[in-house]
Amino acid sequence: MRNEGGLFGNLDWLVVFLYLILCALGWFNIYASVYDPVQDQSILDFSITSGKQLFFLGGSLILIVVILLLDFRVYETFAPIFYVLMIILLAGVLVFGKEINGAKSWYDLGFFRLQPSEFTKLATALLLARFVSTTGVKLTDIKSQLKALIPILIPIGLIMLQPDAGSAMVFAALIIPLYREGFPGIYIALALSASTIFILTLLVDQVYLYGGSALIALIVILISEKKRAKITSIIGVLAVVCVVILATDYVQTNVLKPYQLSRIEIILKPELFDPQDEGWNLEQSKIAIGSGGFSGKGFLEGTQTKFGYVPEQSTDFIFSTLAEEHGWFGCAIVISLFVALMLRLVFIAERQKSKFARFYGYSLASIIFFHFTINIAMTIGLFPVVGIPLPFFSYGGSSLFSFTIMLFIMLKIDMHRSQVLLRS
Repeated sequence: MRNEGGLFGNLDWLVVFLYLILCALGWFNIYASVYDPVQDQSILDFSITSGKQLFFLGGSLILIVVILLLDFRVYETFAPIFYVLMIILLAGVLVFGKEINGAKSWYDLGFFRLQPSEFTKLATALLLARFVSTTGVKLTDIKSQLKALIPILIPIGLIMLQPDAGSAMVFAALIIPLYREGFPGIYIALALSASTIFILTLLVDQVYLYGGSALIALIVILISEKKRAKITSIIGVLAVVCVVILATDYVQTNVLKPYQLSRIEIILKPELFDPQDEGWNLEQSKIAIGSGGFSGKGFLEGTQTKFGYVPEQSTDFIFSTLAEEHGWFGCAIVISLFVALMLRLVFIAERQKSKFARFYGYSLASIIFFHFTINIAMTIGLFPVVGIPLPFFSYGGSSLFSFTIMLFIMLKIDMHRSQVLLRS
């Protein structure tokens, strides 16, 4: 089928501009995070992360051209194959992967470390988009709901075995596009309720939780119409709550690593942790962010950054570099760029003619939203440190490549949205 307008015909240039400016700002901040005033290394020095990131940026441009050259129908057609391949790579990394910071999440290829979980988000989004757009699938039906959840739960399970709770958590973002296509809101309510119970089990003794739940159930029964069906439902909800409390206790004791549990408890009970020990990472990040003030200390002038107080400064804590050197004003600009990108992606998703394209667009916006929100929240102490990169901003080839591919697949599909009617 003819590509009207050539390679860049109908390309959404606003999204391209936002992508390029975020990548460029991220590159400069990566350089600032590793800059050594004694050695005075160039931003183009390939021995430091800014030079390596430039290599990844060049690779991303090649990927963009390849994506725009391929037929837009390829991504829907081969979605199941791509998903299976990613699941195989996820399983393989548990055996052949390189362990870094206690997690087996990467294949060490020598010149490049491949993190399959980053690309599995793309594969899962494409597979779900294809499934949802299949004739006869109704997400109001329990059978279709289970079929939609299975492709999400499989990678979550494999990633938790690495273990990498942060990457696994991002897959929950796919509930948002499912909800957009008719998935019952009860699943979101259950997830929020389970999260609330999880937090309460860390703050309150379980005896009080069981007693409080039973008391609430009794009060609801007394003030409601005492019909057998309603009483049975209330007791059923109480039983589910008790099971969740038990399951949460099991997860805390047998699934989460001690350091993962301590990262959660630091947020909830900061007074119990020594800022010179377990709370060091978060404390230094907050100091760096707070010291930036309104306009920041200036490019390459961040003292917390320059002297390496904040760990993982070019990756997970890149936002603290931005805040220290460019202050509230610089953070406001970057946050505005991300918000503009996400809103534009939602707009693009809504103008699609096919359910596949619309679902995939919402999936992309939701995944970026989760990364963006959790990354910034963890650097300022509103969320546990879980090792989630800031899209297009943090150092890393796997993250940059996966988000670039996800973004430009959406733009490629959008370029041909008018052709959907020609095929129908």
